[in-house]
Amino acid sequence: MTKIEKVLYTGKTHTTGGRDGFARSDDAQLDVKLSPPGTAKPGTNPEQLFAAGWSACFIGAMGHAAGKRKLRLPTDTAVDAEVDLGTTDNAYFLQARLNVSLPGLDKELARQLVEEAHQTCPYSKATRGNIYVELNVA
Repeated sequence: MTKIEKVLYTGKTHTTGGRDGFARSDDAQLDVKLSPPGTAKPGTNPEQLFAAGWSACFIGAMGHAAGKRKLRLPTDTAVDAEVDLGTTDNAYFLQARLNVSLPGLDKELARQLVEEAHQTCPYSKATRGNIYVELNVA
């Protein structure tokens, strides 16, 4: 396990009520109602929040990988993250797919950027060896 030497940022939230509750960041920029996934109740769920955070971080990691090659990501770069909540042997697990779109880039270069991003993105590091992750490049 790697311990951080220098903290760059700490995200802080206060959550009450679990999947039927509310979450709010200390700076009030995030203020959401939570609801269980797959229900018609209003609100978002932890899997959607995780998918949004991971995909945003992943685009940043791809931008870093492109920058090392003196390239810029296409302006319409996108990551469609899908985070599944499911069960195996009566235990809950997550799995994910990151569907990456890098329009206009050579397919092999796009694949290299995605692979490098998956090695450097903190979310990818946190999930490595813990959940099944599929990377798809469109």
